[in-house]
Amino acid sequence: MTYLLFALIAYVIGSIPSGLIVGKVWYKTDIREHGSGNLGGTNTFRVLGLKAGLIVTSADILKGTIATILPLFFVTEINPLIIGIFAVIGHMYPVFARFKGGKAVATSGGVILGVNPILFAIILATFFLMLYATKYVSLSSMVTGVITVIVTILQNDVGLTIVTTILTIFVIYRHRANIKRILNKTEPKITWM
Repeated sequence: MTYLLFALIAYVIGSIPSGLIVGKVWYKTDIREHGSGNLGGTNTFRVLGLKAGLIVTSADILKGTIATILPLFFVTEINPLIIGIFAVIGHMYPVFARFKGGKAVATSGGVILGVNPILFAIILATFFLMLYATKYVSLSSMVTGVITVIVTILQNDVGLTIVTTILTIFVIYRHRANIKRILNKTEPKITWM
């Protein structure tokens, strides 16, 4: 019952559509109608600019972190990583945005931040190194996920390895269209790095 309650809370937290809120409230723009149509940080950067993109990405990370650490204030026997997965599901399929959400990257990072800040720092460094090398946000996100799994295996943390594997599968699955565009050389590259 405790797991079910916190999983539901995490899903609701993850469902908060940061990109939709920021776009509509401050920019009078529904970002689902522009760019890739995605509610995540990358499309927000493209459609609304740097400030909005940073706000949305930060909010999406916080969704994962808050949902992951929240149970620890009430019960000790619960595994926060399992609860964090439900925040990511909420981000991908938000009840508040017709179940069409983001691609799981930032909120997955937030889950990791909630349990292992050092690993989160490694994730950030890996992502930006990949982004500098490839100029593809999508590819950088997927490769970072795979490297995260490898790092957790090297750390011999079975629970974290299982959860990061699940989150990486989410990220790769949500980037199916991007993979096709990368292979076809039609995926947009960033120009600011």
